[in-house]
Amino acid sequence: MRKIFLLVASFAAGIAAFAQDDVQKAAAEAAAAIAEAPQVEAPQPKPVYWTKSLMTNLNFAQTKLWDWAAGGNDNYTMTGYIDANANYAKEKMIWNNRLQVDYGFLYSSDKPILQKVKDRIYFESKWGYETPIQHLSYSANFDFKTQIDNNYSYGTPTVANPTVSDWKAARTLKSGLFSPAYASLGLGLLWTPKPWFSLNVSPVTGGFVIVEDELLRKAYGMELHTKYADNADPSDYMYRTSRFELGAQIKADANFTINDNLKYSTQVVLFSNYLKNPQNVRVNWDNKVFWKMAKFFTMTFSTNLIYDDTILITNDSHPNGYRTVQFKEFFEIGFSYTISSKK
Repeated sequence: MRKIFLLVASFAAGIAAFAQDDVQKAAAEAAAAIAEAPQVEAPQPKPVYWTKSLMTNLNFAQTKLWDWAAGGNDNYTMTGYIDANANYAKEKMIWNNRLQVDYGFLYSSDKPILQKVKDRIYFESKWGYETPIQHLSYSANFDFKTQIDNNYSYGTPTVANPTVSDWKAARTLKSGLFSPAYASLGLGLLWTPKPWFSLNVSPVTGGFVIVEDELLRKAYGMELHTKYADNADPSDYMYRTSRFELGAQIKADANFTINDNLKYSTQVVLFSNYLKNPQNVRVNWDNKVFWKMAKFFTMTFSTNLIYDDTILITNDSHPNGYRTVQFKEFFEIGFSYTISSKK
């Protein structure tokens, strides 16, 4: 019996050893097959060349008076702002596009008509290609600026109990859609020493000033048609619709992010017209402070400064117009929402 047991044990041990050899051999063959198999690379993320964003801002203010001894008028103000950006960057080339639209109106109980307080359309397109010099690029810069509808200065009707028609008749047209409009294309160099600062110098900048409304052409410096050039007392229709300008432009942009909620941006544009009075430089200077007070609520403070010696400012004291610095500022609190592409 003992011999039979030893024989069975020896047979089982042999089978186990044989099976172990087969398992090891199979494992070795599998490892060799895996090692020899072609390596599959992980898919690379698709490059993203465009970044896009859209910021919307809506502000509302209201004043209501009850038996207020100091006087005043009930009024309602609503303003809106859109800032859309679409920027492209690939290797040595950039192409940045920005559209800004401002609009707002006021209704006051002392004038039964809507009075516009803000109106601007401003589109910028900037193309750049790197030069061998660090931070310096060849550039082309296109600008277009106008407004949405008519803007007026508001006088007081001379009749008793004036109607809405009387109030409208007492106002004076100051500007309108394509009255004026400014379009320019400049070629030059773009310097970007810091991510938050850029300086565009365009020694060759051509553009048009357009004034569609003939009542406004003289005020915005339009020239007389040749056949009327010697007219001592020209009428509105005698002025040209557009004026071509060729000159040099310098544009400086700075965007500061103080923290996640507070931002400041500024832009200065200087233009000298080679064709007429190049020493009289046109100045546009815009500033904006943006403070995010809560998730969807913001405070905005903005200013716009213009000096253009071709524009005549008219009022009761200066019916023939005079040249001066134009300045506008807004302080607003309201609702804001931003949509941006993922990085």
